[in-house]
Amino acid sequence: MPNSSSISEFLLLALADTRQLQLLHFWLFLGIYLAALLGNGLISTAVACDQRLHTPMYFFLLNLALLDLGCISTTLPKAMANALWDTRAISYAGCAAQ
Repeated sequence: MPNSSSISEFLLLALADTRQLQLLHFWLFLGIYLAALLGNGLISTAVACDQRLHTPMYFFLLNLALLDLGCISTTLPKAMANALWDTRAISYAGCAAQ
């Protein structure tokens, strides 16, 4: 009989042990997330809507804004959920996606 095991989830280290600090981390992450969404959304909208900004430099800036939206939208919501609900587990697929 071969020895086989599979990993279904990972346990993350907590940023803080007290509930007040966990809630502080949640609100801090929420502020950072909303600021990033607003800033990158404004950049994307401005470059897409203004014909004068259809130059290679602004095309590169648009790509960076969209990349930042994708990167921050995969990590921060999970960190916020962990801080809010006092959980530490992340699935294997979720870890691979991040």
